[in-house]
Order: sequence, then C-alpha cells, then structure tokens
Amino acid sequence: MTYNIMTCGVGGQGLMLVSNIIGLTCAEYGLNIRTAETHGLAQRSGSIYTHIRIGDDVFSPLIPYGEADVLLGMEAIESLRYIEFLKPNGVIILNDYVWQPVQSTFDRVNDSEVKYIKVQDIIEKMKEITTKIFVVNALELALKAGNSLTSNVILLGALSKIKGFPIPKEQLKSMIPHVVPKKAIEVNLKAFEIGYEEIK
Repeated sequence: MTYNIMTCGVGGQGLMLVSNIIGLTCAEYGLNIRTAETHGLAQRSGSIYTHIRIGDDVFSPLIPYGEADVLLGMEAIESLRYIEFLKPNGVIILNDYVWQPVQSTFDRVNDSEVKYIKVQDIIEKMKEITTKIFVVNALELALKAGNSLTSNVILLGALSKIKGFPIPKEQLKSMIPHVVPKKAIEVNLKAFEIGYEEIK
C-alpha cells in the first residue's frame, strides 16, 4: 500500500521543514519513503511543492496525477494549482490564507474595482473534486501556540489526525525536537498538538 502526500505553498512558509520531519520519522521507524521537492523562486515567495510517498511499493518519488491521498496546502491558490494530483474524494488540509502577488496588489491600489480571488471561492472550486476539505486558520492557531512561524507545524499536526495517515502521531511528534532550533522546541510541540486537535 502506498500513501501519497502532496504539499504546496509559497517560499518561506516552512514546507521543507514539514517534509524533513516526515522523512526523518519514516527513516527512524523503518518506513520506506521517497520524496521530491521543487524550490524555484521559493526564496522570493514563489511557488513551491513537495511529493511525499510512503509505502513498500514506492519506487518513484513523483506522485502520479490523481493519486495523492492528501493535499496539504499552506496557501490556497497554490493548493488549487496542484489539485490535479489529488485522487477523487481525497483529503485537503487547507490553510485559510491567500498570498497576493505584488502585481495584484498594485492593480488593486490603482483600481478599487479589481477584486482578488478569496479562499471561499477556491474552496467552491475544490468541492468539484472532493468534499473532504479541512480549512485551518494556521496563523491564528500559531499565534495561540506562541509563534506565528509555527503555521507549518500546525498543519503537520492536522495531517497526523487524518484517517489512514501511516505514521503514528507520537512518532511524528518525537522527531520535531531533532529538526527545529532548541529554543523553538516547546512552541513547535504545542503547535503540533493544537493542529492535531483542530481536526474533528
């Protein structure tokens, strides 16, 4: 059995950290994993995504179109961009956030009639593929945890709650102290728990 996770967002949101935690956990506990990443203009808030495949029969790191069990989206527009990887009626964990490109902001300043797409508009389009959409206000929850930079770990905690996710919660959580800076361990562990509890 293969479990496929597609993550996406914009540079600077911490998707590589999420991928590293999952990868190291699999290595530590003997799960076969293959990953692929793209960086591109990530450091300049450009599009970024990772393929994560877990299972004994995984030989390629790339998820075929329509076979991702979960789409983990740190940014709503990027999530819609890569929805073609999600299997029919797969699960979407969506951060309630839209990154507005500089040009869009410029246009809106100069023309009040120009409207940018909203998260709710994106959700409606996603419903054509699946009804299993969990919307998480990761920034708000990260602030509750004590650090706005833990939005990515909020979503990681939410991911660990999804039915069928192949890594036990405590195993995934145990790897966080090995990846984040020492001074940030406590707040990241708290963020993970908050994200886990957010999924009902």
